[in-house]
Amino acid sequence: MHISQQIEANIKAQNVADTITLDYEARFLRRKRLVSDSGEAFLVELPETRSLSATDGFVLDDGRIIAIHPKPEPIMKVMGANLARIAWHIGNRHTPCQIKTDYLLIQQDHVVEHMLRLLGAQIEKLDAPFTPEGGAYGHGRTHSHEHNHQHNHEHSHEHSHEPSHEYSDETSKSELLIKHAHDH
Repeated sequence: MHISQQIEANIKAQNVADTITLDYEARFLRRKRLVSDSGEAFLVELPETRSLSATDGFVLDDGRIIAIHPKPEPIMKVMGANLARIAWHIGNRHTPCQIKTDYLLIQQDHVVEHMLRLLGAQIEKLDAPFTPEGGAYGHGRTHSHEHNHQHNHEHSHEHSHEPSHEYSDETSKSELLIKHAHDH
């Protein structure tokens, strides 16, 4: 079995010997046995965990390159008149997001979907490749606030993960529901 200990960025089509189709989560790895689209098994052994993009390729120990293709997965196309506000709420939840000119793409999540509808977003559910922005400074990954897991991040949040229902008379019902969705 061949081993890949190196990733090449911005690979050229003429240099590709094979492909592998991986969803967003599977493109975040350090060490794993994978199988290419043509059926060849290989081991990935990188020095550190990497977030791989659709322009990257695994360099095998014999010099061949296996190109990475993003796999279609359940996502939501988010549209709305106030897309900047919608994008802010998505980012505030550390939700991975692929940004287009007039819409956003995010992974399907019923809690986030409910919050976005309260903000006036139109949602279309799709099965499509998901290649979100890389996070601050153009690399790395954001982390989503998945439900029913422990938060042991190595950075501080400026918000609580405990339910909070404090609001003033000026707080609208939709703002309270949006805050509640974020708190959970």
